[in-house]
Amino acid sequence: MYALEMHQVKAAELLRRAEQERLVAEARRVRRAARRGARDAVHKEAEGPVSTDRDRFVHAA
Repeated sequence: MYALEMHQVKAAELLRRAEQERLVAEARRVRRAARRGARDAVHKEAEGPVSTDRDRFVHAA
């Protein structure tokens, strides 16, 4: 009887631990996606022509 109870306690603990690890992995994925989204938004804003005045410099001979 004692062995069965110990097995049930261990099985329950393993299930709790697996659920905790799934939650941690999900939180990491969400944070990573949020950082990636923020980084992409900044890069999209920064993209564009550096200078619109192309005739500022004289061409070399």
